[in-house]
Amino acid sequence: MSDAQQPVGPRPEPLRFFGTTWVDHDGYYGLRRAAVAAGSLAAAAAGAFVLRFGYEGLSIAAVSGVVSMLVVVMFAACSALAFRRTWEGFTRRPDRDTDTSVERSLQSVRMVGFIGVLLAWFFRALIEAPGEKLHRAEYERECELHDRRRAARAGNPAARTAGGRKRKRR
Repeated sequence: MSDAQQPVGPRPEPLRFFGTTWVDHDGYYGLRRAAVAAGSLAAAAAGAFVLRFGYEGLSIAAVSGVVSMLVVVMFAACSALAFRRTWEGFTRRPDRDTDTSVERSLQSVRMVGFIGVLLAWFFRALIEAPGEKLHRAEYERECELHDRRRAARAGNPAARTAGGRKRKRR
């Protein structure tokens, strides 16, 4: 692309699986949303199936009922926490100072509660591209600021005085 064809202004941030198709809902956007929803639901179902095998392994090993119950509660709690954190991540950016360490400490919870993460992706894909609302608000704010800056510039800057007014010609 030459400089004349280069778009002027802010560029939208690409989303995972969607690129920048979320801006105008073009480029098979609807099909991509359906694929993300179906894929995340299928992956969650497969994950639940694998966890069922693990639970059956516990019963074959004849562990006590307390251990089996703790495993079920652990996966349920981790899935609920992972769902909530993933869902919140679609609507707000994490605070750089405090949430970075919290996000790192919750990585293991998200790995154990991967079904919650996948279900959050599924439900969000039914509404919009996951993260679209956040990115759209930021992109529209950047476009508005860009338009304001462009509208504020007018005329030849060399013809202005230090006070900001135009010099009179003699």
